[in-house]
Amino acid sequence: MAETQLPREFFDRVDQSGDGEFYREPRFVTHIDDATIGALTALYRELIAPGSSVLDLMSSWISHLPTDVEYGRVAGLGMNHEELQGNEQLHDFVVHDLNRDPELPYGDEAFDVVVNAVSIQYLTRPLEVFPSVRRVLKPGGTYLVAISHRMFPTKAVAIWQSLSNDDRIRLVGSYFMLSGGWEEPEFVDRSPPGADPLWAIFARRSASEESEG
Repeated sequence: MAETQLPREFFDRVDQSGDGEFYREPRFVTHIDDATIGALTALYRELIAPGSSVLDLMSSWISHLPTDVEYGRVAGLGMNHEELQGNEQLHDFVVHDLNRDPELPYGDEAFDVVVNAVSIQYLTRPLEVFPSVRRVLKPGGTYLVAISHRMFPTKAVAIWQSLSNDDRIRLVGSYFMLSGGWEEPEFVDRSPPGADPLWAIFARRSASEESEG
């Protein structure tokens, strides 16, 4: 799926240099506060069945999955080796820059669920990444994108920075719809009172082999 359905300038960034340098040094920090992390973990508990094979996309040193639930596999794809190595929930991981190569380095139908926690704003080629996510999901598998309001402003894409929170939710929904092959996206607001907001947009891979985009 080419990016021609959305203007190229939507995905410009203040820092247009390669991401490898920006993420070279590990950042063992959290990007949402504790109550919001708890809300995300509770959402994962609700939506991801025990025993599932899970891909944590754009992962770091923490995956926010419940620690008392046993999953069949938790794979991580991120940008910093030290952060991924420090993530005790991962069974395996790979360092991979989706803005250089949007094709995921996994086989077809490898996962039940793919999650992306508060990182979607950094993708410069989302309409190429989303079909690859669809490919690695089993039919009926879920891609769950969680967003909040924090970001690295020099690396977040221009369209993200220009939109209201409501329109950011709609933008993620449009990624599903434009890339094709997904059921209707769903949305939930799990923002804890007095903490960072948390919104999740998720959709299931269509059982049909035909792309709808």
